[in-house]
Amino acid sequence: MRVRVVAAGKNSDGRRFRQACETILINAHGGLLCLDQTLRMDAMLVLTNPFTQEEQECRVVFLGDATNKGQRVGVEFLTPSPHFWGVDFVPADWPAPPAAVRPN
Repeated sequence: MRVRVVAAGKNSDGRRFRQACETILINAHGGLLCLDQTLRMDAMLVLTNPFTQEEQECRVVFLGDATNKGQRVGVEFLTPSPHFWGVDFVPADWPAPPAAVRPN
């Protein structure tokens, strides 16, 4: 799911940046986004949801290949924030729907 966010932090040169971007994937623990910044593993970022103005501190846990849209960056929230994205995630222990009954 694509969600617009603003990412802020320091790049690998130690320079501060603030960049609007979109996520590629999201989950209750973080997400994957593209940034036009060179980052280091474990770098700290602050993501801001521009619709709610909620901020969430996170750390870089994955650095992917650069694409024409930027480098893929996986982030993990420092504190649980399942509602940051504005999406309700189904809990892992949620019962599966009953299997469809097949006619004989």
